Amino acid sequence: MVQKEVRKKTRVYGAIAILSAIVLVATIYTISSPTMLTPLSNVSPMKTFASLEELKNYLTTNTQGGSSYGGGPLDSQFFGSVAPLPTPYEASPSLSTAGTNSAGNTYSTYSTTNIQVAGVDEADTVKTDGQYIYTVSTTQNTGYYFTAYYPETNNAVYIIKADSQDPRVISKITLDNNTEPAGLYLSQDGSKLVVLASEYQTYNYGAERISGSNVATPMLMPYQADVYTFINVYDVSNKDNPVLTRNYTLSGSYFNSRMIGNYVYTVVSQPAYANNDSVLLPEVYNNAVNSTIMPTDIYYTDVQDSYFTYTTFAGLNVMDDSQALSSMTIMMGGTSDMYVSQNNMYITYPSQNGQDTEIYRISINGQALAFQAKGAVPGYVLNQYSMDEYNNDFRVATTTSTGSWINEVQQNNIYVLDMNLAVVGKLENLAQGESIYAARFMGDKCYLVTFKQTDPFFVIDLSNPEAPTVAGQLKIPGYSSYLHPYDANHVIGLGMENETLKLSLFDVTDANNPTEIANYTVEGNYTSSTALNDPKAFLFDLQKQLLVIPVSITNYGEIYLQSSQTLPPSAPGVSPSIISSYGYWQGAYVFSLNLNSGFTLKGTVTHLNETLLNNQGYLTDSSTYWNSQNYWITRSLYIGNTLYTISNAELKLNSLTDMTQIAQIDLT
Repeated sequence: MVQKEVRKKTRVYGAIAILSAIVLVATIYTISSPTMLTPLSNVSPMKTFASLEELKNYLTTNTQGGSSYGGGPLDSQFFGSVAPLPTPYEASPSLSTAGTNSAGNTYSTYSTTNIQVAGVDEADTVKTDGQYIYTVSTTQNTGYYFTAYYPETNNAVYIIKADSQDPRVISKITLDNNTEPAGLYLSQDGSKLVVLASEYQTYNYGAERISGSNVATPMLMPYQADVYTFINVYDVSNKDNPVLTRNYTLSGSYFNSRMIGNYVYTVVSQPAYANNDSVLLPEVYNNAVNSTIMPTDIYYTDVQDSYFTYTTFAGLNVMDDSQALSSMTIMMGGTSDMYVSQNNMYITYPSQNGQDTEIYRISINGQALAFQAKGAVPGYVLNQYSMDEYNNDFRVATTTSTGSWINEVQQNNIYVLDMNLAVVGKLENLAQGESIYAARFMGDKCYLVTFKQTDPFFVIDLSNPEAPTVAGQLKIPGYSSYLHPYDANHVIGLGMENETLKLSLFDVTDANNPTEIANYTVEGNYTSSTALNDPKAFLFDLQKQLLVIPVSITNYGEIYLQSSQTLPPSAPGVSPSIISSYGYWQGAYVFSLNLNSGFTLKGTVTHLNETLLNNQGYLTDSSTYWNSQNYWITRSLYIGNTLYTISNAELKLNSLTDMTQIAQIDLT
């Protein structure tokens, strides 16, 4: 059960496990340059394969039965399930092309991506420099079958003039239909745009497999797939005409990335296995020139696992076109998670027995990554927010599970490690029988939410790192899945209670006596938010007292009668009663949030309308759901006093003063 749970919770970040091995080396190498590996004294020595035959024999001997490679987070979105296995196949993936249009304006204040660590940017589907908005659109076919089998029909990055007096699309970068965009990065001066995406070449069942079948070929799921991840850098100095200046493509699925200063660090992974006499090898394309990574350049340690992966870690200076991509490939098993400060990268992955979390610390200095320390703690890590660096200490929250899946016993722990990753302090056996649902480190405190039936909100005092203690706790119904700082003494919680979305504001001024001073529940048969699992959908600004989150309301087919308590106000021209009669509503809730008044709903914005909801003549929940998904709001940002909400099909501008609509831009 432990191994199953660990794999489930970490598969989204799969390949970063190997990133740990990648950065165990003190030197990374540049494409087309000799590979170099600095021996390490305090970890198992790494080595390379002498030949393709040795690699094949190793895979055949050491691959154990059990789990299989589940693909990256983008793969499940593209296929609607676990990605099919690739086959040894040499193909050059398509590259992006650019379009043209016109120019823009300037603004003073604007919001940025919700990141965990200041100065460490994270890829997102929307970026802005206060003058322009750069957004990824992956418009999908409507209808269940089209969505499940062929999700994307329009993949593009739009550059939008954000001037509220003249908002419009001024240029478009078209991506291949068989891609799943991972996100964007924008250089600090706004002149370079980085587009990351995985691209798929799928192979369906041949005619001999469907002879006599009544199932049409396009409706069959692909049974093979080759996955590539590309890193495209565009010069967007002229917004009318973005120019692709650099493009690197790596075989494998995208897993994660970060940007620090001018450097983008990208991690990709692909399954490593022997298929009869064939062995798949990772490849790197530089401007479509293929370079196969040979067995003599693939590093590994002697382990056995249920499956193996090749993972390539790549570092790129986006501002210097003369500096080549640096990369290294490691073959390992297992999956992992990642936390990155401005100076260190912490890589975690489950040990072979599934009971512990291995941790590596790698120092970051531009394109140079150096291994510094290795350690381990009991249990598994929920996500990146369960980790933190503070005053030269690394803190991590874990959940341990023992016993069988029938009689599973869980408990939670906080560990403090020094820069050598030796445990110097710990707090164990916390909230027995429950598991961590949310964590957030803020200064010398850690805030934890565990859950089974109620929501214990814990305040952990870490002022003495050698002796962490529980300062206080609060039990309320439900649970929080995401915790966000309001200020030094208050924390926002976003979670669920009785299948409804709930916002909480916790006062932790008195660490020994935390209190919930405000809350707001979004009513309906079932209400939720993508921000529960995707913090980048969470927009909060303390100075503006502004909180915006995407919200979905489902009424299970019932006509939900309008009332001020249960139906959201809507954007001009859209009737809440009409939308609610279809059993589904989706949009953004816009709150004013302060310590005196708590959560005050200023209004809502939706990209849905009556025609959209009934565009196939059905009034069922399922058709509403599938027909409207291109118009689900996924991100929001503000520039000046204008709120911008973004879906795959549309961008809307609303006044933050009175929530009136200013304009809308079609992205289809």
